[in-house]
Amino acid sequence: MKLLLDEHLSPEIARQLRERGHDVVAVGERTDLRGRPDRVHFASLADEQRAIVTRDLGDFRPLLDEALRRGSSTYGLVCVPARFPLNRDGIGRLVAALDALLQAHPKVDAAISLGGEIWLQDPTGS
Repeated sequence: MKLLLDEHLSPEIARQLRERGHDVVAVGERTDLRGRPDRVHFASLADEQRAIVTRDLGDFRPLLDEALRRGSSTYGLVCVPARFPLNRDGIGRLVAALDALLQAHPKVDAAISLGGEIWLQDPTGS
């Protein structure tokens, strides 16, 4: 599975995941996406075969629903629960959780390929 980290997630998370062998990029690393509307981020996902990792479900769920109604290709959402802090201290937990997810789902599975959501689990149990 390939991921795009939404703009509110640190590019450091993507960097650490790439060091672990995963195909992950962050909006903050991409000049073509940085500062652009969520609709632009979402539109880039199908061509790159990426799921978006986000906490911004209020914006991305309607985009996902719209794509599914049109029959467009989508690789779904990886939802980050509020219990994951988005500050510097939370980066390690997010990296561990995303690493576990990517190891469990190296390829896009049925839930994602059908446009579903996966909720990120905290492997530390916190």
